[in-house]
Amino acid sequence: MPPVIKVLGTGGTIASTRDEGGASPTEPGAALLDAVPGLDAFAEVDVEQVAQVPSFELDVDTVATIGRRARQAIADGADGVVVTHGTDTMESSAYYLDLALDIDAPIVFTGAQRRPDELSPDGPANLRTAVRVATDDRFRTTGGVYVAFDQQVHAARDVRKLHTSALDTFQSPETGPVAVTTRDSIRHFRQPGSYTDHIPVLDPDARVAVVTSDVGVDDAAIRAAQDRGVDGIVVEATGLGNTTAPLGRAIADVVDAGTPVVVASRCPAGSVTPVYGGDGGGETLREHGAIFAGDLPAHKARIKLMLACDQHDGIDGVRQQFQ
Repeated sequence: MPPVIKVLGTGGTIASTRDEGGASPTEPGAALLDAVPGLDAFAEVDVEQVAQVPSFELDVDTVATIGRRARQAIADGADGVVVTHGTDTMESSAYYLDLALDIDAPIVFTGAQRRPDELSPDGPANLRTAVRVATDDRFRTTGGVYVAFDQQVHAARDVRKLHTSALDTFQSPETGPVAVTTRDSIRHFRQPGSYTDHIPVLDPDARVAVVTSDVGVDDAAIRAAQDRGVDGIVVEATGLGNTTAPLGRAIADVVDAGTPVVVASRCPAGSVTPVYGGDGGGETLREHGAIFAGDLPAHKARIKLMLACDQHDGIDGVRQQFQ
């Protein structure tokens, strides 16, 4: 029997058309499958519409619903799941599920940079790639969450959207893709599987703010986040993990009050490393108790901190999740 693949439609550019009010998702998942000839050569494909929104409007509840539907599909016998999704937050949703779900079948996200009503839409080819990946024996035996796009397959933890409109927008800056697809095969460069430490929280209640450092940034944003009673704060720092002096002093106060602060870098590659002194230097932040995000960008560090805060009561438990 051929593999069984569940396709979960959520909207995004791959499902969008444009009218006088701008582009919006209008095409159901079944129509997306109809635009890809020959899928039955790879799998028996079943589609379910979970949402119909642009990914920049997705909320945590909807992403959690995608996770529950994926988990149920695999429990019901699906060999893999493909999620059609907008590109704006695809890497965030993929990483969220990679953190929250611990299942032994692949979940493959895909989408498009060009709508179905544009010249040379890339959605059908990307959807075909995703189904091929979900049916590949090495991916089926290791599980994990991936982004399949422009013939490349990226691990959810590492993938980044690096260009607003290019077809090869998704890249893994330091690790490279897990695999690439050719006309008749899949070439593997790394072992498939999850590269993420599991945090079994699919419906977090924790609230996490993101504050960005740059030339002349004061402490107003981080103080306001603390006043709102957020459960954690991610600081998108510069370079190796440094902030302005006012931000650095505020980080010390926030951590001292019991709220975890995670420091990430705005650089697209490399890891944060505490080196510099001064009020906002990374070494000073480390001494104050700030947690460093490694090579995670701020938006993925936010997702991880959100789940970690829901899993652990104190800063020490959250810190362990980032080690």
